[in-house]
Amino acid sequence: MRTSAIITLLTDFGTRDAYVGIMKGVALGVCPSARLIDLTHAVPPQAVRLGALLLRSAVEYFPDRTVHLAVVDPGVGSARAGVLVVTERAYLVGPDNGLLAPSAAALGVRAVHRLERDAFFRRPVSQTFHGRDVFAPVAAHVAAGTAPEAFGGSLSGLQPLDLPEPVVESGAVHGEVVYVDRFGNLITNIPASALASFRMPTLSVRIGEMTVLPFAPTYSAVATGAPVALIGSWGMLELAVRDANAAAQLQAGVATRVTVAGG
Repeated sequence: MRTSAIITLLTDFGTRDAYVGIMKGVALGVCPSARLIDLTHAVPPQAVRLGALLLRSAVEYFPDRTVHLAVVDPGVGSARAGVLVVTERAYLVGPDNGLLAPSAAALGVRAVHRLERDAFFRRPVSQTFHGRDVFAPVAAHVAAGTAPEAFGGSLSGLQPLDLPEPVVESGAVHGEVVYVDRFGNLITNIPASALASFRMPTLSVRIGEMTVLPFAPTYSAVATGAPVALIGSWGMLELAVRDANAAAQLQAGVATRVTVAGG
């Protein structure tokens, strides 16, 4: 599988420091023709689960053979592996700490290679900045066409990520909020498919002590300031307040329980 020479970047580095720019400089030094696209660098520090969810929300929208470079790496310098994942549609580069697992599963894993050939690393390799010295140069070498097997031996799989799963029972689905976006919308772990057997107009969505009605197709289906439940762009149940911040108004956040019941 050839590459598209697109490299996306997702980190918890923020943009106040020069870390992201340095990674881009290293990547361009290896593959000057690469096109670098920032997904986000606002993942909270060490928030592997959230980084994994954000990466998963984005990967399917890029051209086939894109290289996705992700670094949320609280175990940097430890025995955790660095990996290159070859999927049916793209490549994933980063630490093997669960960060890449949801995206790899969604894209269809073909092979996982441990990053162990230091000829592809920037030297000397820092024990605190593998984004610069390991992952950025490897992603750039992949974008430049280096065969995946050149980076190291195969692994049987990736470290899994502990993600909360919705519980489906007769007449109800129980889940929780997994992400709050910058608008304050509450994105849950309940996929649209889990609600397929329900009659949408009669659904009751309960978050904390509040029942959110109606279930509607768009934010604008309700009056300004009113709550609404809908299937959002992630394909998951989302709770919002039109033209306002649902997290603040509903006093909810990550891990707040959500129950959907049929009417």
